[in-house]
Amino acid sequence: MNIFLYDNWERSLRQFTPMRQDWVGLYCCGPTVYDYAHIGNLRTYLFEDILRRTLEFNGHSVRHVMNITDVGHLLSDADEGEDKMERQSRRRGESAWVIAQRYTQAFMEDLGQLNIEPPVIWCKATEHIPEQIAFVQTLEEKGYTYITGDGVYFDTSKQDDYGYLARLDKEGLAAGARVALGEKRNITDFALWKFSPPGEVRQMEWDSPWGVGFPGWHIECSAMASKYLEPWFDIHCGGEDHLAVHHTNEIAQNKACHGTRLANFWMHGYFLQLDQEKMSKSSGEFLRLQYLIDRGIDPLAYRYLCLTAHYRGHLNFAWEPLQAAQTALERLRKHFHAWPPGGTADPEYIARFTELINQDLNTPRALALVWELVKSGVPDGDKKATLAVLDKVLGLRLSEWQPASQDAIPADILELVSRREQCRADKNWSESDRLRKEIEARGFAIADRPEGAQVSRS
Repeated sequence: MNIFLYDNWERSLRQFTPMRQDWVGLYCCGPTVYDYAHIGNLRTYLFEDILRRTLEFNGHSVRHVMNITDVGHLLSDADEGEDKMERQSRRRGESAWVIAQRYTQAFMEDLGQLNIEPPVIWCKATEHIPEQIAFVQTLEEKGYTYITGDGVYFDTSKQDDYGYLARLDKEGLAAGARVALGEKRNITDFALWKFSPPGEVRQMEWDSPWGVGFPGWHIECSAMASKYLEPWFDIHCGGEDHLAVHHTNEIAQNKACHGTRLANFWMHGYFLQLDQEKMSKSSGEFLRLQYLIDRGIDPLAYRYLCLTAHYRGHLNFAWEPLQAAQTALERLRKHFHAWPPGGTADPEYIARFTELINQDLNTPRALALVWELVKSGVPDGDKKATLAVLDKVLGLRLSEWQPASQDAIPADILELVSRREQCRADKNWSESDRLRKEIEARGFAIADRPEGAQVSRS
């Protein structure tokens, strides 16, 4: 089936056609590893995981690349303030390299807890300094740079279409600028290479043709994406906050260097909100995934919650819907576990699911179809086989789950429970009662709960 994805460059749904036969190029902006990721950050990576799984579900091989920003991301997007890594190092009294390693590992563990497929290629900014310097040199040779007292800058006035991705009002930005330009020629100009401040010894700095310093935030993604996916590839992803600055500047760099906008599709996940406000680390109140786990929430319940909302819509975080997501996930697991193996996947449900997920990753409607399947008259074994296929996209690990309290329940008893559940759904109360008595006669008790029947040894 055809895949349709929303492209922010065109601001419309477009049919996705891979640029190559052998693989689809997917670049996802990774974390700045000065602190833990919060669950708002992780929502973006969940959306990108659904995108990758959908492409693979449709038979594509995906070359998924993700960067680790471990240098160059300043406190302000206007290239002002300290490097976030150096600032955290000073605050913690630890090496910036140690901090980068700790939070990179923590991020990877979060991805694992959420069953997010790891990228095919991880690339750290600090391990690609030569590539970034070479990229800036090319921009310099083509006349797109100038040097100030604090670094090498990209001259955005050289491009008439600068800011098209975000539909920037450049004249309005210039007129409404509240900060001094300093030596910058235009308010939208940005740093390609920053000089180490005089008299300051940085932990992360390198020699370059322009002096000792470190790369700007935006150049790393242009350099690494071009290296691993070529200068023109299929899809570039990130959070909605990347639209106006980071991705806009990536495109500017790539157009100047290679003559392309880097990616054919530009896709963005929208924010998780707390009381209608963006969740951020700077607030000091961000929620880590571990915070949810410590309060009894299964990480995959958070994944389920994110599936209930479209990636292009804001999702307001609250404990009640998260708990509801956990309850729904438990019900789905128990149904799946109780159904007998050996069935055949239902082609109609597979086709309907594919059509929904291929329509710009419509996970809310795809989940609704899952529950329609659960309640349908499809034989239980076929339900199990079908849901196992659908879970390749949903990523809820249904096949791996085992109920801790029912480890010793024989398969034939679980089959009786499943048959009784179907009888209850069909309002066949006499057969339901008969099956209950049979289960109890075999030495097991059954309790009907809102999330489904629970069986235990009596």
